[in-house]
Order: sequence, then structure tokens, then C-alpha cells
Amino acid sequence: MKCRFCKTELNDIFVDLVNSPASNSYLTKEQLDEPEVFYPLKIFVCQKCKLVQIDEYKKSDDIFDKDYAYFSSYSTSWLTHAKNYVEMITKRLSLDKNSQVTEIASNDGYLLQYFKEKNIPCIGIEPTKSTADVAREKGIEVVEDFFGSSMAQTLAKSDLILGNNVLAHVPDINDFVKGLKIALKENGTITMEFPHLLNIIEENQFDTIYHEHFSYLSFYTVKQIFEKQGLKLYDVEKLPTHGGSLRIYASHLENPVEISQKVEHLLKEEKAFGLMEMDIYQGFQEKANKVKYDLLAFLLEAKKENKKVVAYGAAAKGNTLLNYAGVKNDLIEFVVDKSPHKQCKYLPASHIPIVSEQKISELKPEYVLILPWNIKDEVIEQLSYIKEWNGKFVVAVPELKVL
Repeated sequence: MKCRFCKTELNDIFVDLVNSPASNSYLTKEQLDEPEVFYPLKIFVCQKCKLVQIDEYKKSDDIFDKDYAYFSSYSTSWLTHAKNYVEMITKRLSLDKNSQVTEIASNDGYLLQYFKEKNIPCIGIEPTKSTADVAREKGIEVVEDFFGSSMAQTLAKSDLILGNNVLAHVPDINDFVKGLKIALKENGTITMEFPHLLNIIEENQFDTIYHEHFSYLSFYTVKQIFEKQGLKLYDVEKLPTHGGSLRIYASHLENPVEISQKVEHLLKEEKAFGLMEMDIYQGFQEKANKVKYDLLAFLLEAKKENKKVVAYGAAAKGNTLLNYAGVKNDLIEFVVDKSPHKQCKYLPASHIPIVSEQKISELKPEYVLILPWNIKDEVIEQLSYIKEWNGKFVVAVPELKVL
């Protein structure tokens, strides 16, 4: 395999999580008796540009298909995040009814609905039919396809192009960023949000690794990728979302917009942490293994004591964790999820059933394992009633904790 950005030969393994099905390939009851396809989950780091990446073992159009089951609108905190962004960026860029906004990976319209409320013209690019249909029901125009340089030539140029958690999802990152350049107005701005590689390493967030994420990004590497396509990063913000993310602001290189001091500050922070050297990428495997062993030990002990464990959140990161640890449905009774698109299905590989929240009150489990730890505060507040029977919450990442 060669680096998807700079084409350097890849020889250095960041972490090997062995084999797993695609993380959002939830199963119907009928599919439980059929064979499942497992793909390698081996992550490399490029010696030259320091892009952390997985090979495209499972093609993106197989992952983001018509049955794709991730709908952004089922997280209350994510909707709040989206609404706050729209308020902020509308003021910052002075967007109005004469502007054009394009969101790439617009999902179910979770964010564009707030631009629509302000009568700001907007369009979504979304390859998955299941989510695009929901966005259209909200009155949002959607192009149902993958974004790249070819598509960009067919779009009206935008004052704002945004993408939340999509930059890491594209196998051809060079063509994707080339498309951003093509679709951007002369004085336009691009904002992209993605999990920060520094946090992934520092907080041992190995469960954010799955086949949908082709790249794991530092600001240092993203800056190189954008500059190669004639775009400059002029500002950056740290966000609490997804365990610690970055929001970058980009413009055409020729745009005289002033570059924020935060750009240089973050580059210095990443250098001090060690992201420009290979040493920091060693040892991540051992940290992932410790989480695996600690989770298994906890679940086995609970089983011996006849204590019931259920999980909350049929999230992709949860599937990575459970499948790497080898957890099956004999150790976890069920997983609860808000989304009706996931309920009555089963997690891939582990075959743990996905149910509605009322099952928690019926079973009264001793423990609720929160799989999407990034929204644990939201979940703890939502399920606070488990304290009535002395139920406890558990998180496994960055380390096992009973809360």
C-alpha cells in the first residue's frame, strides 16, 4: 500500500485491530444465519507526511449504500452543535439570501435545516439514499452522489462549503480537496470538522478506527493536503465533539484573508506532542490491548456474579471495541439505541440485539456500558433512572471506569 496523499510506500503499522465487518453493517434477523464478511482493520502511518490511514479494503460505495443506518438527528447534543455552528458562521461570513451554502455528507439534513430556517440557499451532497430521503422530506435539496472533482464542476460555486466528519471518510483525499477548490467562490470559505489525531493517541481512542474512516488526521498533515490543492488554512478551532475534534477554515491561497495565530500555535502544540516524529506512533497497540483485556475481565466477572450488563448506543465505535475484544451476545444482553432505523437489528459480528430504551426499565440491569463515550454525559442524564435499582454506568475508553 502507498500513502493516499503523498504516495510514499507504507511499512509502519500504527495499530492492528485484526478483522471486523464494516461497523455500520447492522444485521436483520434473517442475516444472522448467513456468513459475514470480515475485513482487515490494520492502520498504517506514513513516514513522510505522517498521514495515519487504512487501505480501502471495503469500497466506500459498499459502506455508504442505500441501507446506511447512521442518522445524525438522533443525537440531541449533535443537533445543538449544528445549530450553534449555523448561528456562528452566518454572522462570521455575513451569509444571507444571496449566499450559497453546500454541505458535503449532509446526512438527514441535521444541519442544513437551520440554514433553511434563515432562508439562506443551501444544497446537500449525500451518497446514502436512506438519509438523503429524510433530508428531502425537510425540504432540503440533495444531490445523491459522492463528492469529488468531477462533481464539483457541476455545482454552483459556494460562499461556504462545509463538511462534518467527512474528510476522514474519503478514500481519494486528494481528489476530494481538489473538488473543494473547484466548488469554492473566489472569496469563499471551507470549514471541515474531523477527530484530532492528537486526541486519538493521547486519549487512547482506538475505537474511532473503523472501515468508514480511511484517514486519521493531524492539523500538520491536513495543512499539507490543502496546500497541495491551492488552499490555505487560515483559522482552526478545537471542539469537544467526538472526543476532541478540529474545525479548520480554508480559503483559496490567493485570498488575502489574515491567518490566525491559532494556526501556528496548533502546529507548535502538535510538534511538542511528537506528531512530526515516528516515535509517538509506537506503543498505541499496547494501549488498545489494555482496554480490550480490562473490558473482557469486567464482563466475565459480571457474568460469574450473575449481574446483567446491557450497552447503550449502537455506534460504529462500539462495534470496533466489542469486535476487537471478541465480545458476543452471551456477555451483553442487548444494546439500546434511539434510532428506529437500528432497532430490531443486530450488531455485526457480536450479534447483540438492538432494542428501544424501555427494555432497560424492564430488565433493570446492574450495569449500562456506554459505547459512544463521547456523549456519555447526555446518556447518563437520559438514563439517570437506573439509580432507582442501584444501576451503574460503565465506560471502557480511554480506560475502564464504573461511574
